[in-house]
Amino acid sequence: MAETDRGKLKLYMGYAAGVGKTYQMLEEGQALKAQGIDVVIGYFESHGRKDTIAKTEGLETMPRLKIHYRGSVFEEMDTGAILARHPRICLVDEFAHTNIPGSFRTKRWEDIEALRDAGINILTTMNVQHLESLNDQVWQIAGIRVRETIPDWVVQQADEVVIVDLSPRALIHRFERGVIYDREKVERALQNFFKESTLVALRELALRETAHEIEHRVIRDEGGKAPEKTGSKQSRLHRILLFVTADPKTAMLIRRARRVSDFLGAECFAVAVQPPGYLGSMADRDRATITKHLNFARNMRIETRILEGDDVAQTLVDFAHRNQITQIFLAREPERSFLPLRRGGLLRRIVRLAKDMQVVIVSEREPQTD
Repeated sequence: MAETDRGKLKLYMGYAAGVGKTYQMLEEGQALKAQGIDVVIGYFESHGRKDTIAKTEGLETMPRLKIHYRGSVFEEMDTGAILARHPRICLVDEFAHTNIPGSFRTKRWEDIEALRDAGINILTTMNVQHLESLNDQVWQIAGIRVRETIPDWVVQQADEVVIVDLSPRALIHRFERGVIYDREKVERALQNFFKESTLVALRELALRETAHEIEHRVIRDEGGKAPEKTGSKQSRLHRILLFVTADPKTAMLIRRARRVSDFLGAECFAVAVQPPGYLGSMADRDRATITKHLNFARNMRIETRILEGDDVAQTLVDFAHRNQITQIFLAREPERSFLPLRRGGLLRRIVRLAKDMQVVIVSEREPQTD
């Protein structure tokens, strides 16, 4: 199927539950149906919100697929049934949802990709905290590690992104009235994720992300002509390398490098370096962790390499020179390391050998506390 035959993707993005994403998606679905367009609801999560449920009246709702897992029955979107029905437009709630084990696909966004491949247009919803590259920033803001995430490239390919905004004070008022969740959940929510300071920070994050998306869409629509900030000759020459190790902080490093490369419009490489034959003698856990990090980088649309060399620092920097790398991202070593001289020495050697490049040593910040 040609790219122009793919279904379009319209994304309603907010910063928290209850701002009105699903309501607006359904409202547009009703308007489209009134124009005689074939619209169905592929998946809708009501959370018991009466005003939102009312917006589904008159819209065809596809039956859900029942999946048995560990003695219980779960309901998921029936992608096969939607493909067979083949509406012109399908409304799908909760873009970042992870399907129950046993589903044909792992993530709902993958189901949506299959629907788009069949030429079905999609309207869907998500919150900004589910964007993969923002995972560490959200953890620092809210003290909660979001587990259901969407790779940035999936969101960036959306044909339209609509920010659904509501002031934090108004959102809290909706919580207190029991409009969003049952009243027994309200007090716990207001003391945790839905503290006003957290909502203010998440809202600012959503607005910045929207501005960033608008800027890049303008650049794309104008055939690559960019504002001076991101489109100057100097910015187009940026190339980023991130050093992949078994350190758990590598995932944070990948997200940070992806975020910066998107902002600069730069190419990005994720590189692991091992002495010849070392992979065979490496502890199974370390080997599996490095493989996991490289797969994560590939999922973020970052080009990956595994290099061999007795001198890890020299091998990494030689690759950087051959590929005109301008920035190297490294994870800061823990203050207490079992091998402080060896590990710290490697970091210092990379910095010394890469003195003609910018070396960025990334620390993992702790969540904010009141």
